[in-house]
Amino acid sequence: MDLLRYDFGYEWPWTWGHAIAALVFTVCAVGLYRARWRRAGAVFALLAVWAVAGAVIVNLVMRFSLPIVLPTERFLAAGEGRVLDAGAGSGRSALMVLTARPRATVTALDIFGAEYGIGGNGPERLVANARAAGADTRLSVTVGDMRAMPFEPASFDGAVSAFAIDHLSRGDVEKTLAEMARVLRPRGQFLLLVINQDAWVRTALPFFVHHGYFGGRAYPDRWRAGLEHANFTVVEEGTQPGTLYFLAENGTTSGTSGKTDGGHD
Repeated sequence: MDLLRYDFGYEWPWTWGHAIAALVFTVCAVGLYRARWRRAGAVFALLAVWAVAGAVIVNLVMRFSLPIVLPTERFLAAGEGRVLDAGAGSGRSALMVLTARPRATVTALDIFGAEYGIGGNGPERLVANARAAGADTRLSVTVGDMRAMPFEPASFDGAVSAFAIDHLSRGDVEKTLAEMARVLRPRGQFLLLVINQDAWVRTALPFFVHHGYFGGRAYPDRWRAGLEHANFTVVEEGTQPGTLYFLAENGTTSGTSGKTDGGHD
């Protein structure tokens, strides 16, 4: 029922695109088989199977229509604090924090543009989703750019950013990570989630394999180096389906770093 509980506003190619393709491919396969063009029919049947798999992966495995699951219990382990969500969009990552840390507050920052696949993207949808989760009293929304955040230094105990920074160019990534370090208190935690080039993405969304400037074979190394350049220390690294995450501490020069696998490849 949670699929009907929230409205994250992703446009139909993301949520319904695979299902529509599955229907079209199935109709074509049936028609070709009836016309005795069986080899062509077999090709379309295979495409229909791929499209069904893609629909399941996008909506149930990668959870495009559901809040993100917090990938590590080490983030804000005390259970309370002021958290920034940079590039909050329609609220999947804000709800991740609000539901997993019921004593924390979240400040959601976004420019609320419509160019990232969320139709009618605006603060109202984000607030409505928080209300549906019973957490709107712990949410505040600020319209602004994560490359130049409108907050004082050391304003937050923790921060998250999910599938937002990896839309940016190299220079803008560096600006955003520097801003994140500025607005976090010393040793404040930053949880960064980006697209992972795993089997789930390669199957359902193959055009994401080289997503953003930090894509390609050196993908994890580039993000790790970018965080370290901004004076973060990576203390945990892991995966969820379609997701690569880094948990980092602000303003530290040493730490216990380690990789975990929090999901499936």
